[in-house]
Amino acid sequence: MVNVPAPAHSSRKLVGQPLLISISIFASLGVFLFGYDQGVMSGIITGPHFRKYFGNPDAVSIGTMVAVLEVGAFITSAAAGRVGDIVGRKGTLFIGAIVFTVGGAIQTLTTGFWTMIVGRVISGFGVGLLSTIVPIYQSEISPPNHRGSLACMEFTMNIAGYSSSVWMDYFCSFLDSDLSWRIPLFIQCIIGAILAAGALLIPESWCIDTDKDAEGFRILVDLHGGNPEDHAAIAEFKEIKDRVMEERASGVARSYYEMWKKYKRRVLLAMSSQAFAQLVLISYYAQAGWIGRDAILMTGINSIIYILSTIPPWYLVDRWGRRPILLSGAVIMAISLTATGWWMYIDVPRTPNAVVICVIIYNAAFGYSWGPLPWLYPPEIMPLTIRAKGVSLSTSTNWAFNFLVGEVTPELQEVITWRLYPMHGFFCVCSFILVYPETKGVPLEEMDLVFDSVPDEREEREENAEDDEDNEVDGVDENTSLLSATTPNGGSSKRHRKKGWFGIFKRRSTSGEP
Repeated sequence: MVNVPAPAHSSRKLVGQPLLISISIFASLGVFLFGYDQGVMSGIITGPHFRKYFGNPDAVSIGTMVAVLEVGAFITSAAAGRVGDIVGRKGTLFIGAIVFTVGGAIQTLTTGFWTMIVGRVISGFGVGLLSTIVPIYQSEISPPNHRGSLACMEFTMNIAGYSSSVWMDYFCSFLDSDLSWRIPLFIQCIIGAILAAGALLIPESWCIDTDKDAEGFRILVDLHGGNPEDHAAIAEFKEIKDRVMEERASGVARSYYEMWKKYKRRVLLAMSSQAFAQLVLISYYAQAGWIGRDAILMTGINSIIYILSTIPPWYLVDRWGRRPILLSGAVIMAISLTATGWWMYIDVPRTPNAVVICVIIYNAAFGYSWGPLPWLYPPEIMPLTIRAKGVSLSTSTNWAFNFLVGEVTPELQEVITWRLYPMHGFFCVCSFILVYPETKGVPLEEMDLVFDSVPDEREEREENAEDDEDNEVDGVDENTSLLSATTPNGGSSKRHRKKGWFGIFKRRSTSGEP
């Protein structure tokens, strides 16, 4: 029998929905931050003062300078799931913000090419932590019935950060000194410092599994409206604590080996979604005929349209479903990229304008489809017991392919010229052919039904069911989520699916977009 503790004293003035919204907005600063960092280099690398300072670097040097950030991000994103379980969500958020700020300061004060490389790698370490832990934190404080829309809103903040950096590059390009590129790099330090300071104030979403029951219950109460007698908050605390005790008693295996053995198809789908999201991407160098300040201006205008294109999925993703959005986006992107290559091939006076229009259409399609959904899809299809490792692996795939695209694109642009764009269009066709099961409206705890046709998973579940019968265990299958459990009073916890916060204090329950 779980005893509900008296909640620790709360001094919060915001409770319930206002608290959830304010926390979500602040946590989104982390997503905004790595969006800003991804975009800031696209403008300054074409500036005359930047190129002069670094000795007119060639395409390979520029590509390395841009893409090396992904090396650091890859390393820490692979470890972020485990780090979040050791120091907590807000602790990881704080560390990520500090590391990112240090990297930004090194870039701002750089004295040469290799100093810039070091700063970019360190910033990448911060980006890897933030890009993994912010979605985890967001998902753990969010109502599950909004998991699709919240994931898409989070991506909008990422693109808003990207757009802000582009416009900062544009306005600073009017400065006739090295400040034209040092100021945009310094701005990210300010944002990082704000995020680090705020990380100390937000509530921790990682309490009950570390036996901080009073603190965990208090924050649950705050999120449910502030009433310690609230039945929903009490029932949710009990079911979370029950689940924690059951997992401790059962010794559930959570190794990478077990994940690959039992859920190979899901792991490959999660990784491929992030890989294709980068293989169809042309964001860094899609200037096609525009140079200098005009290129930055066109990129800035394009980024505004990019932001607007990320808004429709807020409303469509939980209505249309995931597959229709991914498939339609792939078709539009393939057509626009092929058209881009054709206009560059014929090279007529109208080519620059036509190419910009095609790229804008492409980016709008990407922002509505393959931009946000690969951040939503992996945590949806991963079972509870291996979700942290699975999503961490998919995020690492994102940064690995991000590095690959950023590194080779400048060289390919010089070698194969207009053919680069149809090549990306080919990857769009491949992404269309690859089958992604529909997950719209499927509760996380029932996701096994979507993959019931996979023999190894079905056999594994049958074996688990037989073991449960043999041992006369009256519990919860290890591959189901907290919300399919039975509450302490014997009622079904599915009644919390609409108004509960999925796994909010369950350390191992989620690891990615809600």
